[in-house]
Amino acid sequence: MRCFDAFHTKGTDVVIPHVINEDHDDIRQAFRDGVAGNRQQFYVLRILDTDRKILVPVKTAQNVGLRPPISETDIREIFMILNEDTIAFDNQTWNRRYRGFMDKIKTGSVFDVAEVMRDLYRLRAEKSLSFGERRMLEHARSLVVKEIAVARSNSVEHVQAEIEEIFAA
Repeated sequence: MRCFDAFHTKGTDVVIPHVINEDHDDIRQAFRDGVAGNRQQFYVLRILDTDRKILVPVKTAQNVGLRPPISETDIREIFMILNEDTIAFDNQTWNRRYRGFMDKIKTGSVFDVAEVMRDLYRLRAEKSLSFGERRMLEHARSLVVKEIAVARSNSVEHVQAEIEEIFAA
């Protein structure tokens, strides 16, 4: 995955894990009063799904995970993860599995999120998912699909269809 570089161009696509699909809407770097009256620079980001704007302090941008979208090599690796067939499930209760999956999603790694998505799709083929697991599958799928769509400049629908083909077999 590409490392954090300075995102100094208006309109540059960037990603913050868990908020996927950010776009520099106004890279003027807004100044706001910080703690104890110290002025700080912020990236002004627009969330594509909701058109909301959020401020990310320039100093902590890397700490919160601000990064460029994944590369085509990363996308190929995600598809390799999704195509893996042999997923061993032990007899854990749904809430234990849920906690394990949530821990993976919280890492912010698109590869970990892809593993969660793959595992939940495979588990769904074997038995009914709990309500929480179904919501988590939707969340993981949304994160992966949107990340790939932004990276490839494709529509979400196109990427969704490409991923659905993997699990239809």
